[in-house]
Amino acid sequence: MAELNLLAGPYAMPLAALAAVLLDRLFGEVRRFHPLVGFGALAAAIEKRLNRRTIAGGVLGWALAVLPWVALALALRPLAPFAVDVLLLYFSLGARSLCEHAEAVARPLSEGRLDEARQRVGWIVSRDTAALDEAGVAKAGVESVLENGNDAIFGALFWFALLGGPGALLFRLANTLDAMWGYRTERYNLYGRWAARVDDALNWLPARLTALSYALLGRWRDALACWRTQAPGWESPNAGPVMAAGAGSLGVQCGGAAIYHGREEIRPPLGCGPAPVAADLGRAITLIRRSLWLWLAVLFLIGALHA
Repeated sequence: MAELNLLAGPYAMPLAALAAVLLDRLFGEVRRFHPLVGFGALAAAIEKRLNRRTIAGGVLGWALAVLPWVALALALRPLAPFAVDVLLLYFSLGARSLCEHAEAVARPLSEGRLDEARQRVGWIVSRDTAALDEAGVAKAGVESVLENGNDAIFGALFWFALLGGPGALLFRLANTLDAMWGYRTERYNLYGRWAARVDDALNWLPARLTALSYALLGRWRDALACWRTQAPGWESPNAGPVMAAGAGSLGVQCGGAAIYHGREEIRPPLGCGPAPVAADLGRAITLIRRSLWLWLAVLFLIGALHA
């Protein structure tokens, strides 16, 4: 009975979060029949039918793709709250996958296999990577790790802490649709605008808490200064604080020129110090993992205060 009371009391939420994180650490993402893969196929089918390049069509498509699953999660949760919360957060997390992708870039880069490192980093970034030098590959990898720390881990944890498993699911599905539809291209500029705005709204506070976590666990003075001065220069209201604080915390210089779809874009600077090298990818992974344990510690502290 004591165990059951513990799973239904003030420690239920942090224990569920810890269980989901451990499941992700042990097993990573589901290799076959991952729910997000099925969701992506459903979203693509909805977009194919509804995309008439209007905002209204995008709102309807977003609602049809997301709301039924969140409603189902809310309906199932009272039947087994702890189990449902653990499974939904586990499916929403991507900590192990993020670290594995980063390590797959760092390993060949540190061993001088630049072509392989370019190919690997091309799997996790949207910029063109064919002509990147060693510093360019390391920079792209560090930026991706820092930004996706929020998208793949901390955003889901934040909404889980507020709304349980259904909150984590809402965040993950909204973030997935932004990744699929949130582009300023002719096809998605209007249709994907709602998906992009919802993702911005859901990410606003988690991104700043992620940036604060990065700052607290590294060179905090540099991190806070970079966040304050560099983040406003970024078009994304959430990626700017996360990457600026993260790069400042690591003491590396990111940002600058990058090629997207064949065109060079000059982006504002991120962080301070020398250009990143292969070893800095490992340091970025360590920063992500330490931030994750910090968040779990805060969740248990909140549970203790409620108890």
